[in-house]
Amino acid sequence: MDEPPRNETVDLMSVGFGAFVPQGWKTEYAGTDPQDAWGKSRAVALAAESLGYDSIWVYDHFHTIPRPTQEPVFECWTTMAALAEATERIRLGQMVGCMSYRNPALLAKITSNIDVISGGRLDWGIGAGWYHHEYNGYGFDFGTAGSRLKALREGVEVVKSMWTQPSTSYSGAVFTLEDARCDPKPIQQPHPPIWIGGGGEKVTLRIVAEHADWSNFGGKYHEFEAKCEILKGHCEVVGRDYDEIGKSIHQDCFVRETEAEVEEWLGSADGGSMWGEPAESYTAGNLIGTPGQVAERIRGYLDIGASYFVLWFRDFPSAESLELFASKVIPEFR
Repeated sequence: MDEPPRNETVDLMSVGFGAFVPQGWKTEYAGTDPQDAWGKSRAVALAAESLGYDSIWVYDHFHTIPRPTQEPVFECWTTMAALAEATERIRLGQMVGCMSYRNPALLAKITSNIDVISGGRLDWGIGAGWYHHEYNGYGFDFGTAGSRLKALREGVEVVKSMWTQPSTSYSGAVFTLEDARCDPKPIQQPHPPIWIGGGGEKVTLRIVAEHADWSNFGGKYHEFEAKCEILKGHCEVVGRDYDEIGKSIHQDCFVRETEAEVEEWLGSADGGSMWGEPAESYTAGNLIGTPGQVAERIRGYLDIGASYFVLWFRDFPSAESLELFASKVIPEFR
């Protein structure tokens, strides 16, 4: 049984919940007119805000998964700009942006502008990139894991400098800038929170220890706990307070009132893991079940250090799980 020990010191008032906005990346917009699809995306964002979620999130992808198909997939930063204008309170994040897809100087400008447009609501999520089909399709150099991670580290350094300094000159192995300026600066001080996604134990988590305000990786209880321990070790090496870094987890979520409804979905053609993972394994690493079952799984993750849950609701573009989670799960932690 993959169950963590109970931690009685968890502060439930500090728990955060974010909801992904459907973009078409996971084939949820198959056969949908693009304008109708955008209307649904916008409606989900507004619903999440009215239901009390802390944040909304988008992916940074161009082609659908698990295989490329011909259907609408809305781009990350144009979607962010539109949602910044459409919403008023809710925070805006990306889980996560790909450093390879935009020069970091341009990315500093984009993110700064979004923070201003939104009134200081940006959470900047960034990672090294992994989806080789998009790299090949759009002409980006996939390189090696090492080269992409080197670009991630340098890119984060560039963005932080451009957010906070009058001008930035930078000479790295990947990026070179001369007197680059980024105005307006972000509203949030000293800068918007940086979320670094990925669980690579040697390099990615080291970059998290060096630069991130939030980590983000998934996994079952024992996997998540192990990643946290490795991150703690990196923090000790670089002299960072481990507790300064928030620990978030990105999971699929499907909620229904009864176990029978959940089991029916898991056994359906559209249910369960999109990658063919067996149901028992899939449910052990995600939030699948009745409101009570989902709340109990959340408590288990809180006990091992998670404090923020970024959720992809598997029944999108339906809002049933989004609404049930808000009405019957979130109140357990507020």
